[in-house]
Amino acid sequence: MKKLALTLLCFSAITAFAQDAKTDTIKNWKVGGTTSLTFNQVSLTNWAAGGKNSMAGTFLINSYFNYKKEKVNWDNIIDLGYGMTKQGSDNPFKTEDKIYIVSKYGYSAGKHWFYSGLLDFKTQFDYGYSDPPENTNKISEFMSPAYLNLSLGMDYKPSDNFSLYLSPLTNKTTFVLDQNLADAGAFGVDPGKNYRAEYGALVKVTAKKANLVKNVDLATRLDLFSNLGDKPQNVDVDWELVFNMKVNEWLSAIASFNMIYDDDISYIDPDGNDKGPQVQFKQLFGFGLSYKFGN
Repeated sequence: MKKLALTLLCFSAITAFAQDAKTDTIKNWKVGGTTSLTFNQVSLTNWAAGGKNSMAGTFLINSYFNYKKEKVNWDNIIDLGYGMTKQGSDNPFKTEDKIYIVSKYGYSAGKHWFYSGLLDFKTQFDYGYSDPPENTNKISEFMSPAYLNLSLGMDYKPSDNFSLYLSPLTNKTTFVLDQNLADAGAFGVDPGKNYRAEYGALVKVTAKKANLVKNVDLATRLDLFSNLGDKPQNVDVDWELVFNMKVNEWLSAIASFNMIYDDDISYIDPDGNDKGPQVQFKQLFGFGLSYKFGN
């Protein structure tokens, strides 16, 4: 009952916070973001040195919807990405796949501090396989896994470019809605169960810097979660670092790095072997069309 009460408390608080902004005018909102599309293609005909035809593309969109009025500060982020590669006659396989939504509502406590509630949701669009390009062993899909954090805490926000959020009251729920994956106990759920609830503490740091050097913007995010009721020393880590490099109004390059460690996630190698929890690392570099919008 205590766990259920904490979950309902977090959800009710965030919902109540959200209601305050419904009647306010658009002048208090700041909306914007960046979209990018990268594409590369190789076509070979009678090429003596060998190789394969290939096509690859990645679409990214990072948008924000922020509300600010008097003592209220409400920040919302929608971060989406999808990319695929196809080589020769092989099956296509994804190289990027993310859905990331954050809503954080704060009420001023003075001196850059805010009483805050946070909703944080992560999942993916498409199937994931351990053996691309054969694509015979499915290990993930939409809502398998998905992660939902609901929390209450304090947010230190001296400017729009930095936030340190501290929460001693966090409910982290892992969803695995694909029954075959759930039956196998994937992503830390008990075999046969479709979700797992954890209760603990969360630290979330976000920072950005425009023109770190000329025409290069930096953004970073670090999430740390500890399940205080089960192995609190095994902290879940999710760190992302992104560089946006502007060439001109329409052309840009992006370099992103993402490191994850979660003691409940096992790495399945291409041969289907369970290697247990591992440090996960993803690097993406792309050059192509980009458009920045908003105020």
